Amino acid sequence: MPNLNDILIMLPEFFLVAMACVLLITDAFMKAEERPYLHWISIATLAVSIYLVIAGQPGQAATAFGGMFVRDETAEILKVFALVTTVLVFVYSRPYLIDRKLLIGEFYTLMIFAVLGIMLLVSAGNLVSVYLGLELLSLSSYALVALNRDAVLPSEAAIKYFVLGALASGMLLYGMSMVYGASGMGGTPTLDLAQLHHVMGYTKAPTLLLFGLIFMIVGVGFKLGAAPFHMWIPDVYQGAPTPVTAFIASGSKLAAFGMAFRLLDAGMGDLSHQWQLMLAVLAVASLAIGNLVAIVQTNLKRMLAYSTISHMGYLLLGLSAANAEGYAAAMFYAICYALMSVAAFGVMLAMARAGFECEEISDLKGLGKKSPWMALLMLLTLFSLAGVPPLVGFWAKALVLEAAIHAHMMWLAIVGIVFAIIGLYYYLYVIKVMYFDQPAEGSVLQSKSDMSMRVMLSLNALGLLALGLYWGPLLGWCRHAFGI
Repeated sequence: MPNLNDILIMLPEFFLVAMACVLLITDAFMKAEERPYLHWISIATLAVSIYLVIAGQPGQAATAFGGMFVRDETAEILKVFALVTTVLVFVYSRPYLIDRKLLIGEFYTLMIFAVLGIMLLVSAGNLVSVYLGLELLSLSSYALVALNRDAVLPSEAAIKYFVLGALASGMLLYGMSMVYGASGMGGTPTLDLAQLHHVMGYTKAPTLLLFGLIFMIVGVGFKLGAAPFHMWIPDVYQGAPTPVTAFIASGSKLAAFGMAFRLLDAGMGDLSHQWQLMLAVLAVASLAIGNLVAIVQTNLKRMLAYSTISHMGYLLLGLSAANAEGYAAAMFYAICYALMSVAAFGVMLAMARAGFECEEISDLKGLGKKSPWMALLMLLTLFSLAGVPPLVGFWAKALVLEAAIHAHMMWLAIVGIVFAIIGLYYYLYVIKVMYFDQPAEGSVLQSKSDMSMRVMLSLNALGLLALGLYWGPLLGWCRHAFGI
């Protein structure tokens, strides 16, 4: 039976559930002219959740509901940055949603439920809670992609996302069932990740266990968007409303890292010699496909989609080290990538207006002359994504490469360095279009964003430079979470 301690450990999650219900009821009785208040209520909800996560964090790892929920420093860091990136998405998306008459309660409610799914997923201590958190995030994301029901492209993207997501979830669940069955060969079967870790070496069905591991890695690869499980990313990024794309590109990647860490290290850590090579192969495939295909893209959202695939390759470099240094580097990379990607989509949202989506690379022609501040923010973001020093993206790449080298995977680090150089091309091409191409006739490249959006976007992009110059505290926080 749950007790007061369980509820206190999960207080941020219970608060989000309560506020999501309040938003649903409030939206039902609000007049149309009062709906903008939902925006500020939602931001206040996330701000209070950040406070509850930080202020209520126990000194040592604590569990609730029989070990199904784990509250530790790893979960705390991922939750804080998932909530922060969602706040940024809310701030950036307001003018876009107003222009397209999409400032509705469903957007904010679904986003809060998606964040709740992230928080459950990164704190999962049981295979069941992993799946529950994943499905809460996924189902909310499917609905968010199809938010603009009057347009064809979002509905098509949502159907593709749903079908492929259901397939990946089924394979993950199938893998979990195999692992559960194998854990009972020689003892009592268990779904608890900590107990699974202990029985890995004693199972009498190693083949069944290995097949289960493979299916689980397929599920992890899909959520990360790693090749060859990346086929949903370009279509969903392009088809979804830009605020939703920004969330999927940032918050959900933090969730995917948390899911990978919980399943592979907490649950299957004794099989690291088996899954290390699998992750390394996925990393190489992601780096190759992501960087090479991004070069030929003309749509900015699709280019950033393939860029995401390549960045997930670098994140897998850290995970494939299978040690505390690698996990800390991978988490640092996931956080930095979330901040970089939300800034890139934030600039697109700032430039968009009714009838102009700012989704093609050619739409940015002459941005350096017509809106120099926005061009500077985009330049900083793209340079950070490319890994140009002294921006934080450089240190993120350097740390995962260092982790791979220390794990005696020099060949993998060399592959990462080669594709980092190749990846420079498409980021520099966008910068060239912004600063050296002439704007098209009748081009409207003036930012229409409100003051709150301008301030937050400026802090976001300039923060990439500040973190690049002073990245030690964030890395120290990540290292401390893994006992380094």
